[in-house]
Amino acid sequence: MSTANAGAPRGGIDLGGTKIQAVVVDSGHAVLGEARLPTPTEGGPEAVTAAMGAAITEAAHRAGIETDALAGVGVGSPGDVDSRAGTVTSARNLPGWEGEFALGAALEQALGTRTHLGNDVQVATDAEFELGAGRPYRSLLGVFWGTGVGGGIVLNGHPWTGRGAGGEIGHIVVRIGGERCGCGRRGCMEAYAGRASMERRARQAHKKGEKTDLFKIMEERGRTRLMSGVWDRALKRKDPLATRLVDEAIEALGAGVASVQNVLDVEAIVLGGGLGVRLGEPYAERIALAMQPHLFDDLHPPAMHVAALGDLGGAIGAALLARAASVRAV
Repeated sequence: MSTANAGAPRGGIDLGGTKIQAVVVDSGHAVLGEARLPTPTEGGPEAVTAAMGAAITEAAHRAGIETDALAGVGVGSPGDVDSRAGTVTSARNLPGWEGEFALGAALEQALGTRTHLGNDVQVATDAEFELGAGRPYRSLLGVFWGTGVGGGIVLNGHPWTGRGAGGEIGHIVVRIGGERCGCGRRGCMEAYAGRASMERRARQAHKKGEKTDLFKIMEERGRTRLMSGVWDRALKRKDPLATRLVDEAIEALGAGVASVQNVLDVEAIVLGGGLGVRLGEPYAERIALAMQPHLFDDLHPPAMHVAALGDLGGAIGAALLARAASVRAV
């Protein structure tokens, strides 16, 4: 196992439903190397772990070092993350990941350095709070609009994860008895706004004869799934199905995020995730407008920002986990 000092470069891995983003950063959080690989669509946790190892190894090589020279590697993962045990359970947006898997130990064996786990959206929110759009604030809600809809919470300068599953804003119910969500329940915000659910609904509508260029754009781009860039291009072409589904997503986000705001009353919301970053400021403004009718304190809405760290925010936030751990170890 690596005995790299606290000033050595650190690695960060953002594990998403469609992509694995890895970075190597220095002590000032500057990115020295990065790599991105697609998330495997089959093979379960073992295949995903192998792809994560390949991504951080490639990022380390681009930074001119081997993984065992890193001070540590932080991982932002979906699912129920037990950071002390190093396990991830029921990461449902990943292939075949229903039970518990010892992700930390598997990565440590492959990489030769310490691994530290955290919730993917929370670590991305922590990065925005410390280094990005959330710096002016003491309380923050991260809304990460991507394969699913995830939330990260900072209250009075500290992350809030509840008993371990806090921040699951995608499963706020926005419609009683509504669309089936990937979690198995009905009417969740994610059932309307998560990209995986949007794709499922788009395929159903297309099969019934609804006209759309979504799948033609997907093929033109050499994709097998409706990635954020596909939705962006379809919206720019004013594709009717894409426009309708994104409008419904914004309506759901407005109601769901406003409901969270009514409970937490945070100063600011940071919009991230693949779709959030890709669609950017105009859609952040649309979500803020969609929230307005549902806000209890509608005279003092929270500030709304797009994530300043962009696609790398989750991986940089994961690297912060390794920094915190290496500082404790010194």
